[in-house]
Amino acid sequence: MRSLTDTEPARFIADFFTSFTADLLRDDTDPALIVDRYHTADVVQVADGNVIDRDKLIAHTRPVRKNRPSIRIEVHDAVADGDLLAARYTLHARQRGRDLAIDVCFFGRFTADGRMRSAHLLTRALAD
Repeated sequence: MRSLTDTEPARFIADFFTSFTADLLRDDTDPALIVDRYHTADVVQVADGNVIDRDKLIAHTRPVRKNRPSIRIEVHDAVADGDLLAARYTLHARQRGRDLAIDVCFFGRFTADGRMRSAHLLTRALAD
């Protein structure tokens, strides 16, 4: 995994989510191992007011594996300062023959080795 300090912020955030999803779908590796590869043990994400810790993140991998989405991240703006990354992007996903697009405002902190420590996300589903 790339370091935030060694990678352009837009490329870093796009690669982070794309690689995480690809690793989850690649095989039957224990999802906890994959979550831990990309997140710290004390990770906390707040997505639209919903608090997601490591255990909830691992539980979320089950529907991801079941639905097997293909994703693409279109980054509109991204800036980093030390371990903090702020980005505005659109998540494009295709699952079960349906196309989805979600606008995301992301504010997160990452470790020196590129793992997510915390994040706040505000999302808005776009009309088809």
